[in-house]
Amino acid sequence: MSRTVNCRKFKQELEGLDFPPMPGAKGQDIFENVSKKAWQEWLSHQTMLINEKHLNMMDLTDRTYLNQQMDKFLSGEEYDQAEGYVAPEK
Repeated sequence: MSRTVNCRKFKQELEGLDFPPMPGAKGQDIFENVSKKAWQEWLSHQTMLINEKHLNMMDLTDRTYLNQQMDKFLSGEEYDQAEGYVAPEK
């Protein structure tokens, strides 16, 4: 049986992650308060931000920016969008 969490982003009980997505207190907080659905959406959005904004993950400033965006995204706050992104037609 999968575990559920009260998802911070979606404000409802949803399936939780199988394990903390990163080490430390932040990873544990995400594990306890963010749903699998919200985390998957963040991973997709993170990829768009990295690609569209040409972020360099070796650069501390870019990593800090991405971390701030993750916090906003997972908390349901306003977060940056990837400018120029056009969703593919289905």
